[in-house]
Amino acid sequence: MSPSLLTPWSFEPLQIVPTAVAAALYLRRARTLAHRGQPVPAWRQTMFWTGIGLVVLALNSPIDALGEEHFFFIHMLQHVILGDLAPLCFVVGLTGPILRPVLALPVVDRLRVLTHPLVALPLWAVDLGVWHIPYLYDAALHHTAVHALEHLMFFTCGGLMWAPVLETLPAPVWFGTGMKLGYIAVVRLFETVLGNVFIWSSSAFYGVYRHAPEWGITPVHDQNLGGVVMMAEGSLVTIGALAWLFLRLAAESELRQQLLEQGLDPRQVQRAVRFNRARDLGSA
Repeated sequence: MSPSLLTPWSFEPLQIVPTAVAAALYLRRARTLAHRGQPVPAWRQTMFWTGIGLVVLALNSPIDALGEEHFFFIHMLQHVILGDLAPLCFVVGLTGPILRPVLALPVVDRLRVLTHPLVALPLWAVDLGVWHIPYLYDAALHHTAVHALEHLMFFTCGGLMWAPVLETLPAPVWFGTGMKLGYIAVVRLFETVLGNVFIWSSSAFYGVYRHAPEWGITPVHDQNLGGVVMMAEGSLVTIGALAWLFLRLAAESELRQQLLEQGLDPRQVQRAVRFNRARDLGSA
């Protein structure tokens, strides 16, 4: 039977329950903070719910069935949504007050080391690379629990990768805007290498996609398209991230100069600008 975009939506418990729990906890905490007079900014809430929508789209729409059973390039679309776009939206939607009850748990507090840029970046890279090894990739497609674990790891490592860039929790002092630019460049370099492996491959790597052409797409062409999907998504996100960081770098440079002209201590100025506390320093 030819694959169809009208494939029914699915709601497997291993896929939908974690999303529903995260949504319920966020909604409850946001309401609690609003009642205390500390509302979460509307734009952050919008980003969080956009992330929820992206997760549902990736896991429960026809994208899941088409990618699992028919097309590598659609499965790659699912992976870039789960491993990059959705985590980015989630992290943007979080704030310190939102996370405070979770961070109060000793085990979670100890895991904050995972958001360190020198830890988060290698974890993300290893996770992305390992799950695309043919043996593990095929295992995920043949076993529901392994597939759910794969998706969870993509999302978690994607969130950790973005965490030091967006700094919902403070990153190290040395990890300023200039270092963030380099960090994003390394992330996309790794993704570019992996994407090019798929784009220029001349044989299908994964057993489930070695079948007769569907929609006029051969298995090798399907794999090439998967690399294009990875590269295109990565390029668009990178352009947005670099533009934001360049604008921020320019604003920080101007603010730093203004504070130094007021005769303030250069070390205090550097730290205040780095952690967005210049207003307090200027009024001190």
